[in-house]
Amino acid sequence: MNIGRVAQISGLPAKTIRYYEEIGLISPARLQNGYRDYSDNDGGKLQFLRRARSLGFSIEDCRTLLSLYEDKERESSEVKKVALAHLQTIEKKLAELKNMHRTLTHLVDACNGDERPDCPILDDLSGMFENKEKFKQ
Repeated sequence: MNIGRVAQISGLPAKTIRYYEEIGLISPARLQNGYRDYSDNDGGKLQFLRRARSLGFSIEDCRTLLSLYEDKERESSEVKKVALAHLQTIEKKLAELKNMHRTLTHLVDACNGDERPDCPILDDLSGMFENKEKFKQ
């Protein structure tokens, strides 16, 4: 099938499909005229990649997961290891976002938002310049 059809089936743009080919995630056959010829298996891999990317897995994680998916001798513990590592990354990002939310909420609440120039938000953001000696070193 051509790239337009596999794009429709996989839900990925043709540009992304060509990129995945360029980095070796998929390898479609080539017709005599040089056009790509995607198999049903290629379409399945692309759907797999779309779903994995939608869950935030990195390209390298996707490469690993795809390899494990294709390996019928795999151990599910290897798959779980990749997923757990990604889950830990997500949890760390969530904690960072919660901290950012808490700090920004406090700053917004502390700001009067009126016609006066003093603003706790700007004061906090400029706090790194309070001790200019640190930056002279």
